[in-house]
Amino acid sequence: MSDDPKPEPRRRQRGGLYFEDFTIGVTIEHRLTKTVTQMDNMLFSNMTLNPQPLHIDAHFCATETEWGRPLMNSLFTLGLMIGVSVNDLTLGTTIANLGMTDVIFPAPLFEGDTLSASSEVVSKRLSRSRPGAGIVEFVHRAFQQDGGLVAQCRRQALMKTRA
Repeated sequence: MSDDPKPEPRRRQRGGLYFEDFTIGVTIEHRLTKTVTQMDNMLFSNMTLNPQPLHIDAHFCATETEWGRPLMNSLFTLGLMIGVSVNDLTLGTTIANLGMTDVIFPAPLFEGDTLSASSEVVSKRLSRSRPGAGIVEFVHRAFQQDGGLVAQCRRQALMKTRA
């Protein structure tokens, strides 16, 4: 057994990792973070035709909800959580997302919160139907600035191999 540190994975020119570079059990703390804004919430809710007052109506939230203020749209939170992972994991090496399951939002995310994320590699296998590709399964987790978990999902991605 060698005491030599494990070499860094060889990244694609754009930055993503290839299928072979993922190690089951490794958790990657992502470098990018984002402080979310009212504009993020309004734009996303409007672009997706979601008129839910829980996201876009401050008066409604102040008078009719337990939160007292708008919550960030949960699908925005989901997208941001996965988006934050792209530079560190899949930039230029993803062929396709195959699915997202076990999506949870255990606590709300509010305007002014700063989201950070991590991704755990939970499984991987070569594709049986597509040469040059493998399936990597991640568990993505998003946290607000105090460390509280605000989102989590399991995602399967079809990734390029080096071959």
